[in-house]
Amino acid sequence: MTLKLRITVFISVLFTILFGMACGIVLLLFSKFRKDEFRQRLEEKALTTIRLLIDVKEVDKQLLKIIDQNTINKLYNEKTLVFDADYKLIYSSLDDTKINWTTNDLDYLKKNKTFLKKEGENEIYGFFYDTNEQDYYALISANDDAGKRKLSFLIYLLLGAYAVFTSIAWILCFYTTRKLLRPLDIFQQTISQINEYNLEKRFIVDEKSTNEIELISKEFNFLLGRIEEAYQKQKDFTAQASHELRTPLARISAQLENQINAAEEKDKPVLKTTFQNINQLNELISSLLILSRIDTHKTGSTELVRIDETLYKAIEKVHLETPSFKAILYLDDESLTEEMLMIKGNPFLLETAFYNLLKNAATYSHNQQASIKISFPGNKICIHIINNGIVLTEGEQKKLFQPFMRGANAKTKTGLGLGLRIVQRILNFYGYTIHYKVTEGLNQFTINF
Repeated sequence: MTLKLRITVFISVLFTILFGMACGIVLLLFSKFRKDEFRQRLEEKALTTIRLLIDVKEVDKQLLKIIDQNTINKLYNEKTLVFDADYKLIYSSLDDTKINWTTNDLDYLKKNKTFLKKEGENEIYGFFYDTNEQDYYALISANDDAGKRKLSFLIYLLLGAYAVFTSIAWILCFYTTRKLLRPLDIFQQTISQINEYNLEKRFIVDEKSTNEIELISKEFNFLLGRIEEAYQKQKDFTAQASHELRTPLARISAQLENQINAAEEKDKPVLKTTFQNINQLNELISSLLILSRIDTHKTGSTELVRIDETLYKAIEKVHLETPSFKAILYLDDESLTEEMLMIKGNPFLLETAFYNLLKNAATYSHNQQASIKISFPGNKICIHIINNGIVLTEGEQKKLFQPFMRGANAKTKTGLGLGLRIVQRILNFYGYTIHYKVTEGLNQFTINF
């Protein structure tokens, strides 16, 4: 999970939980308020009934029942019972609602003065009224229909608000986080584009900004500057050293060649071996110079190159060194136009890349032969170079393009282990790719242009 997604989910979940808790607290408080309010109404009703019955002499039981029937604040499903000190029922309201009561309820009232209990949909409130002359007990049962409707409405209202506002919060959180962390995405994209070929690339920063991402970008710019400087010094040294070594080595090669021609037969094997070693050293220096030119971007001009002509030149060059080498070329589409075969690059470097691949096939194939297939999938050009040499193991395949890497099949072959590294660096420099895989027991290199 990305940091952006983690922040978004964390904030959204936190808001959802806090808003849910707030809704729950509001619901609990309103439920308690409804219950307390209803209890107060029942208490007022019980107290009013007892006072009218006892204190107002003009009000008899029949009149009190009429008052109960016509009261403005009549409770829903109401039933009122009044008892004297001997637990004798002295008043009962007219409606048909029944109150299940026992003497234990009245005993409890005498001791605790009030109680409230629930019976079905109704709530029963008990009230003890103490006068100087006599004690009275009132039981009043009613259903708080209005309060429950309000509570139900509040529940639906909170559920709706919870669903709507949490959805809005999630959407806004995703949008806001994405917008606020956009500089981080740009930072990541810029980093992914930096490699050994474009160390001069820098982050665009606002020098006056105090944004943390901007500050990190500034530090990365300083770091990239130091890395580029050190990298450039290393490559310049390699290029200069290689260049300086070529002249004395060329002289040594010429002198050895003259010595071989003038030497006696018994001395020639040693001289020839030394001459081969000098040539190998020359080849190494030339390879290092090529890599150095790529690393320092000193690769000459970039132009449109016809890929088949470059391949033919590389084949001829390998054939001059290995006369028994044979290359077979296949074209997927015979109705080709010149434009279809054109690619951008430096002719010398591209020829060098093809030369190294074909030389590799000539060296390591069993029959010194390579099959070259040119295909055109989509808008791309693909070149497949196939040979029947010993296939590489999975471990060797992972290290195939590393410098000085030589597989088990190279033990009896001369080489430096730089050829495929040079091929990869040349192709990657121009944005092309090369891959190796085993196809039907054959070695296959695929270049995508």
